[in-house]
Amino acid sequence: MDINENSRLSRVAKRREEESRNNPRKPNKNSGLVKKIILGALTALLALFVIGATVFFVYAKNAPELSENKLTSAGNSVIYDANGDKITSLGNENRTYIKTEDIPQQLKDAVVSIEDRRFYKHHGVDPVRIVSAVLSNVTGSSAGLQGGSTLDQQLIKLSFFSTKKSDQTLKRKSQEAWLAMQLDKEYSKEQILTFYINKVFMGYGTYGMETAAKYYYGKSLKNLDLAQTAMIAGIPNAPSTYNPYSSPKLATQRRNDVLDAMVANKKISQAQANEAKQEDVTDGLVQTHEQESTTSQKAKISDSYLKEVIAEAKEKGYDPYSGNLKIYTNLDMDAQKKLYNIVNTDYYVDFPNDTMQVATTVVDPNNGKVIAQIGGRKTGDVTYGLNRAVQTDRSSGSTAKPVMDYAPAIEYLDWATYHALKDTKFYYPGTSTQLHNIDNRYKGTVTMRQALIESRNVPAIKTLQAVGMTKAKSFLSNLGYDTKLSLQNGIGLPASTLQNAAAYAAFANGGTYYEPTYIDKIETADGQVNDYSSSGKRVMQSSTAYMITDMLKQVITSSNGSGTAANISGLYQAGKTGTSDYPSDVSGQFPSDASMDSWFDGYTKHYSISVWVGYDHQYEPGNYVPNNSTLAQQIYKVLMTYLSQGVSNTDWTKPSNVYSRTINGQRELYLAGSAAPTITGKGSSSGINESSSSSSSSSSDKESSGSTSSSDEKSSGSDSNSNASESSTSTASSTSTNSSATTTTGGNNNTQSNNTPATPAGNNGGNQAGH
Repeated sequence: MDINENSRLSRVAKRREEESRNNPRKPNKNSGLVKKIILGALTALLALFVIGATVFFVYAKNAPELSENKLTSAGNSVIYDANGDKITSLGNENRTYIKTEDIPQQLKDAVVSIEDRRFYKHHGVDPVRIVSAVLSNVTGSSAGLQGGSTLDQQLIKLSFFSTKKSDQTLKRKSQEAWLAMQLDKEYSKEQILTFYINKVFMGYGTYGMETAAKYYYGKSLKNLDLAQTAMIAGIPNAPSTYNPYSSPKLATQRRNDVLDAMVANKKISQAQANEAKQEDVTDGLVQTHEQESTTSQKAKISDSYLKEVIAEAKEKGYDPYSGNLKIYTNLDMDAQKKLYNIVNTDYYVDFPNDTMQVATTVVDPNNGKVIAQIGGRKTGDVTYGLNRAVQTDRSSGSTAKPVMDYAPAIEYLDWATYHALKDTKFYYPGTSTQLHNIDNRYKGTVTMRQALIESRNVPAIKTLQAVGMTKAKSFLSNLGYDTKLSLQNGIGLPASTLQNAAAYAAFANGGTYYEPTYIDKIETADGQVNDYSSSGKRVMQSSTAYMITDMLKQVITSSNGSGTAANISGLYQAGKTGTSDYPSDVSGQFPSDASMDSWFDGYTKHYSISVWVGYDHQYEPGNYVPNNSTLAQQIYKVLMTYLSQGVSNTDWTKPSNVYSRTINGQRELYLAGSAAPTITGKGSSSGINESSSSSSSSSSDKESSGSTSSSDEKSSGSDSNSNASESSTSTASSTSTNSSATTTTGGNNNTQSNNTPATPAGNNGGNQAGH
């Protein structure tokens, strides 16, 4: 390079240097922002990690102590009565525990493949599995075959914690992970797998896979073929869903998923899997199982109750069979024993035969607790059999009248107990179906009290028309009834003894409805106690409850009452009878006084009892209840007499807005400021006339010894009121909503019946309910 060239390059360099000094390069703002974002993100992640670690260790610090006893226990839940005494354990307490060396390798491979493929690689908690589970849930790529929990975590959950989903909190997850890591340190993989195989619930009250192999296939695990082994390995994920007895299709899918997982985990070949899939999932299943002879007497007499306890626990999100739960119920065992003996012996009442059935529910009106229940008689040593006490396919007959007709009339229309009603020939609107009373007579004009005491059908339906179906449905809904309704339901609801006992309890306690409950509290495996009490809801005024109760007392005590067989001398109580008749197309096959169902619902201030008597196959010859039968009342009387010993016996207190007057020698009730037609005359009902004006009374009227003088009555009767023109003649008309009401309310076959289908009650001559 010559001198001139060097000189030129030197000048270029100097020029660039001079430009650089005069125009300094501006910094890249974007580059700085990115650095700040990255630094902030790293700081946030670090903070989250520190916070998460702190929270984890705080929670883990309070985790239960690892206990081999809990790891090896069967996991049975225990059910207790209201006194805390054990009733029964759920599951097979004679579990067959299998030792590690006796577990077939084929089963180990199946369990690990479907539940935790990286079981032998992780240390109790598997971060890879957690990330994989998250991605699989987002993409759906694994069809949900594996979640984020390892076998260690599943074992910890079964041994120490509740399996209820809502209990899977951050605290529980932290403790679960901590114990899983401790478990992995203290025990070998083979020991952990042995714990799990012996712990899991396998359906039908069985725990552990060896017990399940003998239950399902009648042989030990070592004697199962590949398809059967895969079936056993797949059941714990959802024992009721993957049940080869009741759900063979889903069970087959689950078994095949296990086989596919074994192929993916290189434990079997695809050819072996294909061959196993050809086997029908029901092949080799034991077809019959003998009843366990260890069934306790307490469990036997409480079978219906226990069935509902298990159902209620599941509704609350628990799995009673795999949750290591302590379930404390509201069952009064002494009352349950008494009820069982009443219906299963002839010592207290005389049953015509052993096929007649009974259902009874007892509720505490002050909290809704179901303290006793029986769903059948002479049922043998069944476990969780048909509970007729909660079946709602039978008509409640005239027990519907207080809840659907008369209570709403008082609540919404302010009717007095002496409100005048027409008891005359009546046809359901838009039909030729005539409605009859139990005596096939009409009495002209009667009071609401007389109509209810004598359980007359026509006045009840006319009352319902006056109330209107919309209001009646609303009233019933608040009392726990949920069914389609028509005008005919005014003399018969499809109901259960559970519903009726809870509804009548609202009359007993002054107008508050409590949803009936079987469970008082549940204690989970880690000691957490969850209380379950029913919060009451006011559904009617106390005046309505009192006035209904006042009339229902006379159903039992009046000489014309339909429930005199339930009378218990000296006891303050109220109640209502009910019967349902056969549809017209089959009624000719039975005596004229035959009923399908017989009811009695009665209560005191301490107990509400509903009793149903009838037959499962009510259309078979001879399976009827005579209309004059008092069996339901007799059962109630014996039970209520027993229950009322040792408790207070006081009358209901009249609310301040309820007043009384004596009309024709009868103490009647009315509401302050209300009006109702005045009833005059004495003697037979045919001598009672409806006044042209309504009677009322000022709020200053007082009750004096349950009666008023005749002059007070006349004075009150002269009060004017804008509603004076309201009479039962006008109430006999119906709205367009009611005019088409012709569908049945009951009298249907029991779910076990295989006989002639029931004819809609609208076709039975309007005589579907008796008294």
